[in-house]
Amino acid sequence: MISFKQLPIEAKAAVAAGVVFFSMMLSRSYLAEKLDFRTRRWLLRLQMTLFANTLMLMGSLHVWRSTVTTFNRSSAASSFCFMLWKIAVFLFLALAHSSFFTLLFLVAEEPYFFSLAAYTCLGAYIILIFFLFTLGSVEQAYKFLAGRGAKAGTGNKNRTALKPVLAVVLTVVLTVVGLLNASQPPTVNSVEIPVHKLPSTMNNLKMVLLSDIHLGPTVGKTKLAMIVRMVKALKPDITVIVGDLTDAEAKIIRPAVEPLGELDSPLGTYFVTGNHEYYTSDVSNWFELLKSFNIQPLHNENVKIVSPKSTSDWFCLAGVDDIEADVLRYSGHGMDLKKALRGCSSEHAIVLLAHQPIAAKWALQERPDINLILSGHTHGGQIFPLNAGAYLLNPFFVGLYKVGQNTFVYVSPGTMYYGIPMRLGSRAEITEIILRSP
Repeated sequence: MISFKQLPIEAKAAVAAGVVFFSMMLSRSYLAEKLDFRTRRWLLRLQMTLFANTLMLMGSLHVWRSTVTTFNRSSAASSFCFMLWKIAVFLFLALAHSSFFTLLFLVAEEPYFFSLAAYTCLGAYIILIFFLFTLGSVEQAYKFLAGRGAKAGTGNKNRTALKPVLAVVLTVVLTVVGLLNASQPPTVNSVEIPVHKLPSTMNNLKMVLLSDIHLGPTVGKTKLAMIVRMVKALKPDITVIVGDLTDAEAKIIRPAVEPLGELDSPLGTYFVTGNHEYYTSDVSNWFELLKSFNIQPLHNENVKIVSPKSTSDWFCLAGVDDIEADVLRYSGHGMDLKKALRGCSSEHAIVLLAHQPIAAKWALQERPDINLILSGHTHGGQIFPLNAGAYLLNPFFVGLYKVGQNTFVYVSPGTMYYGIPMRLGSRAEITEIILRSP
């Protein structure tokens, strides 16, 4: 039987990742109520950070072997330039791994340069791994088709060297493109949605949808102030924020949140939690902070949005807690659709805020009379090649979907980004929704 010491380092990393994952599940199941709040919060964050890094270690070893070890026997291996290249690759991998730790130690009103650099390296790391894997698969397919009997020669060596070079070049180009794309202000996307049973006096009601701003290591006060200015310029009747506003504790990042106090939609500003609010383990403090800015959290509850033209005309705006609260066993929280829609009958239009598209699907299975659901979470995949995974894992990916005869689901691609300050194959968006009365 092979001992742990005899396993290759990739297998050891996989075992370590499994151990950390098991400890996470154990903590959620048996220690959640035995540990005090602060200890539980730090334990969860540390476990998630260690889990991500142990998984990344397997990829980092592959990157090192592909971009450094491959060239060790070449004539350039002893050159000064190759030494600089080895240092550059090592620093690149070290920064990518350190990105998750910045969430623990480097969150402030404005992002630190180190955090931006670390998360940029993480984005480039994901792209590089993809191209190394893809080009490696193409190389293996070529060898198979060419036949195993073919003799190895200079051509094969050149192809082996070409793979990492091409992968690095493509990664650099796409990283620059992604950074430039994400540095632009969010696009304003105007969408007209017919809402069944919406009173005629509320026809053309303007609602602005924000999602996935992710205040934290790489998004700070300056970007939030820009978003608020853009929202105010649209002059919405109502503003909704459908989760993942933050990745940090309220006390730490409070100065960065102050621009939200300038939102002044006449029919109110409303908020529901996303999965990242629960990762902060500080939801109660966030609710209090948002209330101080006249932003009302919808904690499995609803409000009547009354027409400015007639007090007898209204629709029901409801919000549910994110489903991650159930996974984390977050006390007093969890998706409760019955509670959220209490008093919302099918005689009036119902608009539901639910952060994750899977929650939107579950809500429609339970209450098909909901007329409109607004979600986020997917980021439109945010960066290539994660787009494909986000598409496959969510019942609604991005944009407007018609479900049944009288129901629509709109999924925002996100107003900013999570961590990695890049956008590839997606665009940050502020959504201007015009509600139409049929």
